[in-house]
Amino acid sequence: MKSVRCISSHRCALPHLAIVMPCYNEEEILPHTLANVAIFFAKCVQDGVIDPDSFVLCVDDGSRDTTWDLVIQAAKADPRVRGTKLSRNTGHQTALVAGLSAVRDCDVIVSIDADLQDDLLVIRDMLAAWRNGYDIVYGVRNERKTDTLFKRETARIFYRLMLLMGVNLVPNHADFRLMDRRALDALLEYGERNLFLRGLVPLIGFPSTSVYYARLERTAGESKYPLSRMIGLAVEGITSLSVTPLRIIALTGILISSFAVLAICYALVGKGTGHTVPGWTSVTIAIFFMGGVQMLSLGIIGEYIGKIYLETKRRPRYHVENATWKNNR
Repeated sequence: MKSVRCISSHRCALPHLAIVMPCYNEEEILPHTLANVAIFFAKCVQDGVIDPDSFVLCVDDGSRDTTWDLVIQAAKADPRVRGTKLSRNTGHQTALVAGLSAVRDCDVIVSIDADLQDDLLVIRDMLAAWRNGYDIVYGVRNERKTDTLFKRETARIFYRLMLLMGVNLVPNHADFRLMDRRALDALLEYGERNLFLRGLVPLIGFPSTSVYYARLERTAGESKYPLSRMIGLAVEGITSLSVTPLRIIALTGILISSFAVLAICYALVGKGTGHTVPGWTSVTIAIFFMGGVQMLSLGIIGEYIGKIYLETKRRPRYHVENATWKNNR
């Protein structure tokens, strides 16, 4: 089959597809994942859906197990498998950006997790939407039956909290998405170090749509997003993309000041009429309440100051230690 490459924004029949897959301690599931990716590529090439030179890029985010050795072995056995190894663990979002930066010359790029709970076959629906003119296609879960009740409830709270804080994101969408070259170039123009891609991608504003799918069960390994990571991700997203918490502090200050004025008026009236009753309970409650509000406010402000501190340093997001292919960035 003759390879046909896209030119500019033309939606050709055989786009050069790159699947970017961050990997961290995935030795248990990676061989199974790459075997499924190989089957997917073969079927898509046979059906004339993608360019035969399409590939998957595994980004080893400083794994402590044999993940990188497995990537090297797979790359030697199959030219459609490529690998990039980061010098240390930088976090999922940074590892994903490292992979996206390395494949920005491809026509379409799909990001997906290594556990393959996101169905590979959905990529074909994403490609169909891309051919219809969409630059960004989100993979959105239509149900969460594979999750525990606790996981479902915490995820629901997470998305509601993010929307309440003014972060524009797609509910039930993680990092399973398609972007074409134009959208990826726009995303990579965002230079901040505190990354929350789920909130950054909608800011691009290019034509976008969603495809819905049922998430699969994890066949091996452990989830890399326990409750602590979800909380950290929520804090990262809110403080990176919204100033709503700072406005809440200001509103809280206004409300407390209003109550304080009323309390002062009440105290003055009581003093003038001689109805004051000495006591320490109300004073103690007021002191502890105001102390708690102040400490919470300082903590939120400190979080934002910390973000500013890290951004002004302009340190590199990551360093590539090794790669199995020539585009070692």
